Amino acid sequence: MKFLLASLLSFFALVAQAQTKPGTETVKFKTSAVCDMCKTRIEKSMAYTKGVQSSSLDVASQVLTVNYSPAKTDVAALRAAVQKTGYDADEATAEAKAYDRLPECCKKTNKVH
Repeated sequence: MKFLLASLLSFFALVAQAQTKPGTETVKFKTSAVCDMCKTRIEKSMAYTKGVQSSSLDVASQVLTVNYSPAKTDVAALRAAVQKTGYDADEATAEAKAYDRLPECCKKTNKVH
């Protein structure tokens, strides 16, 4: 039984390593996203951001996870990309014009739904 458990844990560790490319780093931001429309909007924006390998927003926790190439971008640029999409990134508030363009359901005054 212990061998099986150890084998499964090793397998999942290898799968997790395979999902991120060598030379990439991961950063997480707490966002002001509240719905699946926010998720789509942020992930699409991140897909067009230089150096981003992948991104995933967990709507329930409002945490955006970004895998990126540090040779092509940095955390400040990634945070700015989130802000330019209209959402807060950690303590950095969204750009006002971008926030104003968000649909009403995506405004941070709404509760997570």
